[in-house]
Amino acid sequence: MMRWLLFLGLAGYCSAFFDPKCNGKQVMVHLFEWKWTDIAAECERYLAGAGYCGVQVSPPMEHVILAENNYPWWQRYQPVSYKLYSRSGSEAEFTDMVHRCNSVGVRIYVDAVVNHMTPTGVSGVADGGSTYNTNGHARDFPGVPYSAEHFTPRHKCPSGDGTVDDYNNPSNVRNCYLYGLTDLNGRLEYVREKVVGYFNQLIKIGVAGIRMDAAKYMWPEDISATLSRLTDLPTDQGFPAGSKFYVFQEVIDQNDGAIKVDEYYNTGYVTEFRYCSKIAWGIKDYGQLSNLIDYGWGMARSDRAFIFTDNHDNQRGHGGGGNVITHESPRDYKQAVAYTLAQDYGFTRIMSSYYFTNTDQGPPSNGGYSTADVIINDDGSCGGGWVCEHRWNVMKKMVEFRNAVVGTSMENYWNNGNAVAFSRGNKGFFAMAKQGSMSESLQTGLPAGSYCNIIDDCASSIQVGADGMAQISINNYEEPILAVCAGGCGGGGGTPGPTIPTTTGPTPPPMTGVQRTVVFVKKQTAPGQDLFIRGGIDSTVRPGCTQDITSTCAIDFQMKSLGASSHYDKYNSWSTGDSRLDWYGAEPGQGSYVGQTAEGTPLAWTSNSASSPGYQSLNAWGDHYWMVEFDMDCSQSENGWFEVKSFLTNGAGWESDISQSTCTGSAGGRAPYTSKNHLGRCGFVNVFDFGMSTCQINPFSA
Repeated sequence: MMRWLLFLGLAGYCSAFFDPKCNGKQVMVHLFEWKWTDIAAECERYLAGAGYCGVQVSPPMEHVILAENNYPWWQRYQPVSYKLYSRSGSEAEFTDMVHRCNSVGVRIYVDAVVNHMTPTGVSGVADGGSTYNTNGHARDFPGVPYSAEHFTPRHKCPSGDGTVDDYNNPSNVRNCYLYGLTDLNGRLEYVREKVVGYFNQLIKIGVAGIRMDAAKYMWPEDISATLSRLTDLPTDQGFPAGSKFYVFQEVIDQNDGAIKVDEYYNTGYVTEFRYCSKIAWGIKDYGQLSNLIDYGWGMARSDRAFIFTDNHDNQRGHGGGGNVITHESPRDYKQAVAYTLAQDYGFTRIMSSYYFTNTDQGPPSNGGYSTADVIINDDGSCGGGWVCEHRWNVMKKMVEFRNAVVGTSMENYWNNGNAVAFSRGNKGFFAMAKQGSMSESLQTGLPAGSYCNIIDDCASSIQVGADGMAQISINNYEEPILAVCAGGCGGGGGTPGPTIPTTTGPTPPPMTGVQRTVVFVKKQTAPGQDLFIRGGIDSTVRPGCTQDITSTCAIDFQMKSLGASSHYDKYNSWSTGDSRLDWYGAEPGQGSYVGQTAEGTPLAWTSNSASSPGYQSLNAWGDHYWMVEFDMDCSQSENGWFEVKSFLTNGAGWESDISQSTCTGSAGGRAPYTSKNHLGRCGFVNVFDFGMSTCQINPFSA
């Protein structure tokens, strides 16, 4: 009875490891082999605004240096100690990355290698200075420290040569040496405590969770015993009190052995490698998409399945590889990822790769061991050998879609073998055409109205009737995808700016009188494009507004300069004569720039980089945060709140309608009404995403 009660206690404790701590966001990205400094920058300049939940990082612990193999990627899967020193950077750089990513609401998940250490028959000095020796019977890792008694005894392995060679025998899989790597004995209290110490160090820094590498080769009860001893996530990194590590375990189950994914359900999510094969077959033959999730085939149940189109192993033909689609077939790959993010199965991860010519090749380097910086081109793509699939248009837009439709199921499924479509409850609708074109009248499940296709930046749209039917047309060979959302996509997406409260206590009361007010709008634009806002109070809130600058829906303000350098020439020119936040474009007498009239109240492109000509100290997040500052008459607002909508020149025009009533941030909270526009507060710093319903509001003292 006591053993049964203990098991129930552990199972109940481990149930806490299923929450990725993403505040509703639904997609992780694996920035494979990126340096810590580059990941920190990517969290701030892109991932937060794009709505990504978090980043899986390469193993951060000290590892071997294999110059004789030209520093392959897999050297990081041969640990020497649990020191946070690796090819990606130092412990200080790792800690800084975690803190900077957490501060903008992007979580970090560590690839944790705790099944084994280095192979047998090697010795040397690792990248952090620790020695190791596994020659003969030695198993010396003084950096932990581990010695021979901490590894699985030879008599427990039923194979002839001591290595894993029979996947139909669980003892062979879990008690023998995988590829000759020295297998840690997870039954020992000493080993468990060392692994717990490593994980708790990560937790103290602010890491949100782990991918447990080679979990299939570990006994589930050993994993459970280890996880049960972990501390809570730190509240000073934005985690609610009592939060636990998120765990997803590498269990490659291809219906080809005794080890099954459901054995690991009590200790976290499990990697569902069968999904990679299924989606690849489905993209080649759309008819198979209707049977994508096949529980009869043994696939993990949805609330335990961690899914991906490809990963760092199988895109190289390893680890359950073979029948997968990768970035090397970009058109098929975009469709595979789009469908993956559109459907409702599992928790999703996107791969972000580097180019390689052989399967052992390490990341782009500065020569030898030193990993090269990730280069971001002017158009937002990556250079220097990095692929950066997570920045591709389809991936970014489908992350917005997945976030917006969270909590809904697939309905109104339709598939004719050449095109596929379905709704996500009444929140979204998705369609995709194999050959690049389709035209069908379909049930969308959406309320009546006009809906913008986010994939082509609203160049196309659908008109939904009162019966939910719409003519669905696609004519785009390279990106033959349509995705629309009720209320605008991105409703559950990335929160711009820090998610850790910058002040404590209750939400501050509405401001009175004339107050300094700032608006940021996150939008990565193309050359020649500028951003404006129009606003005030919507006529649905203040009926009787006239189409005139004197409208009672407008709010008086006095524009403030952001700088005198040439970078702000447009902003300063268009600001002249602009004295009201209104819905009617340029005011009479408002300034122009080289003959170009204003389209409302101008914003200026800003950055948080001190070396940038657009640097602004109030920008805490990165590039592409367009900014305006004015002194606003708060008495003309609606209980301290006002509305804005952005207008993009030479492109999308008006951003799509959204649905907003609440904002995060220490000065956020619930507005007195819900709006199709962004809602901000007079007297505060307001941060929005173009076309998304997320917002954050903080005081100037933050």
